[in-house]
Amino acid sequence: MKDYLFRTEDIKPEDILKYFVESKADRVVIDALKNRNPTIIVGSRGVGKSFLLRVAQKELLEGLVDSDSKVFPIYLSFVKSSLLQTEDPEQFKHWMLAKLCSATIRALSKAGLLGTIPKSAKILAGTSDVTDLPPTPIETITEQYENSWKKTAEVIDSTAIPSVDDLKEALEDLAEELGIERFVYLIDEAAHIFMPANQRQFFTLFRDLRSHCITCNAAVYPGVTNYGETFQPTHDATTLSIDRDVLSSGYVENMREIVEKQAESSVLKNIAQNGKNFAVLAYAASGNPRILLKTLAAAPKLNSTEVNEAIKDFYLSKIWAEHSALAEKYEGHKALIDWGRNFVESIVLPELKKKNDQYLSDDKNTSTYIWLHRDAPAIIKEALRILSYTGVLMEQESGLKATRAATGTRYFVNLGCLFTQETNPALTGIDIARGLTVKRMTEFGANHSAFKPVLEKKIDIDGVKSFNLANQLKKSISVLDLTSWQKSKLDEMSIKTIEDLLTSTEQKLKTANYVGDVRARQMKNAAFASVFEYLSG
Repeated sequence: MKDYLFRTEDIKPEDILKYFVESKADRVVIDALKNRNPTIIVGSRGVGKSFLLRVAQKELLEGLVDSDSKVFPIYLSFVKSSLLQTEDPEQFKHWMLAKLCSATIRALSKAGLLGTIPKSAKILAGTSDVTDLPPTPIETITEQYENSWKKTAEVIDSTAIPSVDDLKEALEDLAEELGIERFVYLIDEAAHIFMPANQRQFFTLFRDLRSHCITCNAAVYPGVTNYGETFQPTHDATTLSIDRDVLSSGYVENMREIVEKQAESSVLKNIAQNGKNFAVLAYAASGNPRILLKTLAAAPKLNSTEVNEAIKDFYLSKIWAEHSALAEKYEGHKALIDWGRNFVESIVLPELKKKNDQYLSDDKNTSTYIWLHRDAPAIIKEALRILSYTGVLMEQESGLKATRAATGTRYFVNLGCLFTQETNPALTGIDIARGLTVKRMTEFGANHSAFKPVLEKKIDIDGVKSFNLANQLKKSISVLDLTSWQKSKLDEMSIKTIEDLLTSTEQKLKTANYVGDVRARQMKNAAFASVFEYLSG
């Protein structure tokens, strides 16, 4: 059986539309990314943020050829920000500017628009001679920052990096010289999730780059993004959440179409024969295509036994392992992370299970929602935000009135986690999912007794002090989200740690049995994507 493509990084940009299953919500996001107003898309890992950025890029590029559009897209990822380890106090700002310049030059060169090098392009390249592209001095600086974890004492000369104002002026001149109406930046992995200082710097730059010929768009994670004081999400950008509504009538069909883009004929046959079991997996994924593909890969026959085992394995073990792993990387958040898990596993899920059993026996609508009072302690809200990052919860609506006219926020509890409370999820999960209503919520007031354990602890939530790259590089590759085959091949080559993998070349990867040029490149891309995803949170 072939491997599913779990990550957008595994798909060639030119092939992205082959895997695109459009929904109304997706179209709203894509059109917003293509429009003039800056847009921030918010979603937990695996919901498709990177994919939609790439779709927007592809559609804009096609528009340059097939229509009179003069909007030029530039996709770039800031996923390597966790590797910056220099003594430069402004390393993140300098690296971001260098990254933007490098990505712009690269995209324009690839599109064949730099046959004659405009003066403004030389500013972006950091040199008066751009005839030797690549690499330009700016690209060299970018690479030096990204390799600084290897040589932390190395001093990087950042004088060639333009200031924000110089960058804006260069882009404005470049747009005029090349006949481009507007540059659209599609920035993935906007900033390291537990480094608030980096996040604030990013959104300051995001705001400062606004111009008649520049639009910045970014993909961020829910709950853990710090916008800073100078950036106002409601005023400085359009913020859109990527949520596939499990209550919509076409939800299961949309998820099935996503699977059809990749699944083999035998799996499609099993889906047709076991539609109810597939629906249970689709509902369990709670709108997350990556999770659906992973659980489907674990249950290709889609019989009840496989489905039950896949749900128990992923939502009892793997999703919580990812959540708890955050505590190892960010010790300042450990008490919050541990309390959040205990809160959901020991209090929220059993309570929802108890209520749903009664609702179903009385032929009433079911629930997977909780509500938190707006005056609940900030530390509790922070814990729930981290749960939203890992996909255990999804923040849905704030300012919502509940019992006694109290105001608070409603959260959606991952259905897969809820299904683990069932003896036979394949049998009873479908009734819970199809009976859901947002009108039923389990409420947690401002001073709920469940909050007491974490309130009694001294908690440092300054993630900057918590993250230690050196410690993470020593971790085994077993912590990475790779296939069994990929891990076995890395083991063959004695690649044991994350650092071993980061320093490996394609040439070394080709020394494994049955790994040629193409597969070595694919394996390197998948492995590195997994490394950077792990390091970023």
